[in-house]
Amino acid sequence: MKTEKQILGLCKLSTYIKDFLNTDPENFSAEEEEFMGVLRRSEIENSWFTIENQKFALQKWTDLLEEKSLKSWLADYEPAKIPKKVGLILAGNIPLVGFHDVISVILSGHSPIIKLSSKDKMMLPFLLKKWQIFSEESIEYELVERLQNFDAVIATGSNNTARYLEYYFKDSLSIIRKNRTSVAVLKGDETPEELELLAEDIFRYFGLGCRNVTRLFIPQDFKIDLIFESFLNFKNVINHHKYANNYEYNRAIYLLNAERFWDNNFVMLKEDAALFSPLSVLNFTRYKTLDEVKDFLSENEENIQAVVAKPELGLDSINFGEAQTPGLDTYADNVNTINFLAVI
Repeated sequence: MKTEKQILGLCKLSTYIKDFLNTDPENFSAEEEEFMGVLRRSEIENSWFTIENQKFALQKWTDLLEEKSLKSWLADYEPAKIPKKVGLILAGNIPLVGFHDVISVILSGHSPIIKLSSKDKMMLPFLLKKWQIFSEESIEYELVERLQNFDAVIATGSNNTARYLEYYFKDSLSIIRKNRTSVAVLKGDETPEELELLAEDIFRYFGLGCRNVTRLFIPQDFKIDLIFESFLNFKNVINHHKYANNYEYNRAIYLLNAERFWDNNFVMLKEDAALFSPLSVLNFTRYKTLDEVKDFLSENEENIQAVVAKPELGLDSINFGEAQTPGLDTYADNVNTINFLAVI
C-alpha cells in the first residue's frame, strides 16, 4: 500500500512538472514562480545547468513517471520487509542525474541518506518535498553532508574518486560507479534527420553526461562535412562561456602541437582512437570492417555506457537521439540497482 501511494505521488509529481513546463511564464502562479526560482538559482550556482537543459531533464522525467511504467519496472520486486538505510553519493554532471537512484531506493522500501553534489543542490530537494506532499504517505529520506550509519552505499564519481570510495567503503555493501562515456557507429547511409538526432546525443548537456557520445566510428569514405552540417542546430553552444573556454583552450593546444583536426567554429573533430575526448572535441576513426568496431567495443566494454547506431548493425545499440532518454530499467554502469536493493 505504501509503495502504491508513493507511485501515485510520483505520477502527480509528473503532472505537476508538465503543467509547469507547459504554462506561459507570464501566467505563472505563485507556486510556479517558486519552481522557476529553483531553476534560476540552479543555473546561478552551476552555469552548466542552463534553464533549457534543466527543463529538458524535467521533461524526460515526466515521460518516465507514469503509473504503468513505474509498476512495470517494479513488477518483479517486493518492497523490503526490513527497511535499510542506503547512502547515496550523487553526481552533479547533468541535471537530476541522481534522481533515479533516489526513487529506486525509496520504491524498494528503503530510506536514502543523500549526499548531494555541490553542483546540483537545488532541484532534487525541491522535487522530494513535492513528492512527499503528493504521496499522502511518508517518504523517508535524509540530506546530509557526510554519510554515517548506513547499511549500503551507492556512489558515483570519477575514476580517481572511485578508487578512494572503493577503499573507504570496502567493508560495506556497495555499488561504486566510475567514468563512462558513449560511442556512435555510422553505417554510412544515415539520413540528414538521423545525423541531426546524433547531434542531440553529442551536444545535449554540453556533452557532460556519461551517455553523451564522445567517440565516433565512420566508414572509410564517409565525408566529414556531412557530420558538421548536422551539428548546426547546436551552434549556440559556443555562446556558453565555459564551453567556449574549453573550445578555445583545446583548439590552441592542437594548433601549438601542429595536430590535425577539423573545426566548424564550435566543435572540433579529431581523428583519434581514444574513447574519451575533451569537452568541445569529438574523436573519430574510420573503419574498414564492422569487426574492427566490435573488437573495440568488447575491449572497452567497462568504459562504455551506450552505443548509438542503426539496429541493423547488430551492436546492442540504441537509436539516434535516444542517448539522453534512458528508461527506468536502464542503469548506470549497467548494474541493476533494483536487484542490488532487493538483497541488501
